Order: sequence, then C-alpha cells, then structure tokens
Amino acid sequence: MHNQANSFPTRRPGPDFLCIGAHKAGSTWLYQQLDSHPDFWMPPVKELHYFDQLSRVQRPAVPRCRDERDRQFLERLQSLSAEPSINLVNYARLFEPKASLLSGDISPNYSTLSNKVIRQVVGYFPNLNVMFLARDPVERVWSHLSMEVHYRQIEPFDVTSIDEVNRNLLRRGMLLRSYPSAVAARWKRYVHPAQFRVYFFDDLQSNPAELRRSMLCFLGADPDKPGGRLTADYNSWTGMEKLPLTNKVRSHLAKFFKNELKGCAARLGGPARDWPARYGF
Repeated sequence: MHNQANSFPTRRPGPDFLCIGAHKAGSTWLYQQLDSHPDFWMPPVKELHYFDQLSRVQRPAVPRCRDERDRQFLERLQSLSAEPSINLVNYARLFEPKASLLSGDISPNYSTLSNKVIRQVVGYFPNLNVMFLARDPVERVWSHLSMEVHYRQIEPFDVTSIDEVNRNLLRRGMLLRSYPSAVAARWKRYVHPAQFRVYFFDDLQSNPAELRRSMLCFLGADPDKPGGRLTADYNSWTGMEKLPLTNKVRSHLAKFFKNELKGCAARLGGPARDWPARYGF
C-alpha cells in the first residue's frame, strides 16, 4: 500500500548542487533567482567558502535571519567554522533546513580548489550537480579588478599603466580564477558529465530568461513557477561602475589571454567560440 507520508521524502542530507564560480560571471544573480524560487531553500549567506576557507571569512553584511531555519543554519555554520579541517558529515547537516526543497552552495572560490579537495567532495556527494559560470577572461578580470577597487580590497592604481595592471593581474589568487577552461577541466575529471554544466555570462546578458530556465531544468526545479518578486533580468550588481579600460590595456589583456581565449573556444564551446574574434584572433 502506498504510504502518503513518503510522497514527498526529505532529500539526501547535503547540498543538491554547487556553483563553483566564476567571480564576476553572474553567481549573485543566480543566488537571487534561486532564493526567490519556490522549489528552493537557499542558505542565508550566499558564499559559504567552506571548502576553500572553512567558512572563516569576513562577511560584508549581516547574514539573513528571517526564520528558525536560517538561525539553525547560522549556528551550525559558526560551529563548523571552528573545526580545524573539512568535516563533510557536519557540512551536509547545514542543509537539513531545506527538507524536501532544493538547496546548494554558491561559492565562486571553489573554482580554485585542488584536485584532492574536489575528489573528496564529489566522492562524498556522488549525486551533486555542479555548475560553472564562464566569462570572457579579459572582461572577467577587468570586472574583478573594478570590484576590488570599489570595495577597497586593493589600492586604486593607474589603470592606464601596463606595469600597474600586471602587478594586479599577476597575483596568484587572480590567476587561479582567470582560466575557465582549466577550472572546467579540473572539475570534469571527477564529476559525471550528466551532472556538470558550463553556463555563460554572455547568455545572462543576452537572454536571462532562457538562461534561468535552462539552469532550473538542470537542477530539477520547475522553470514555469514564478520567481516571486524577481524577474529573470534582475541583477543587483549592474550598477557598479567599472574602471575605465583603454584600448592599449584591453589589447594587452587580450594578448595575455590569447591562448586561453582560444582554449575556451575549443573546449567550452557555446558563446566562447566567439571570444577570440572580439580581439582579432
């Protein structure tokens, strides 16, 4: 006899998906879209940074705490961040408040994780869906530098000076985030092809409604349910002013990323096929 109580079972503990970046490629938009969709319960902080910093990050704003589920999540997150190393059992328990809904961890820094950590995470969560938002590396790095200056994460610099641009570009942390073909390849080694998707910032700019639909279908949500108060083209980050980009610096960045632009065109496909032509390659 069919058990009515089990019609909507609680999902397996842990996240249903990870979004592993990239920085400045639409991850805030994605969080806002999923947080407003009725099929999801999203954590009260967008970026958990658990696998790269054990959640020991400075939060720029007070985390959301609108109900008991949020409070429970934040208490467990604080307790988890006091542990000295990755604890996948307790990380999974963070997501218990989702119950029968979908939930996930959107942390762009996961694009920098080592093979060892990726293998550990994917091995423990074999059903995990993984999403990567790719962006033209020239545009992405300039948007990233603009954000860092805007939020005083780095000192303002002479944006017309190749030497000054290089000084900020050649930091290890920046370079780790600036090669989307390498990030995708690293994760693809461990994630089943059916559970890994690359999406493109280009599509967020040109057709956000279709991008939203595609992502929701991949995650197992209903794309026809309305997203609360948010339309698909809502993006709270669009108003941030970018640093002025001269033709000389743009050309320098394009040459720097020439091989990567071509690599993305070959290995990522989709809109990335058009990236080299933007710079005459």
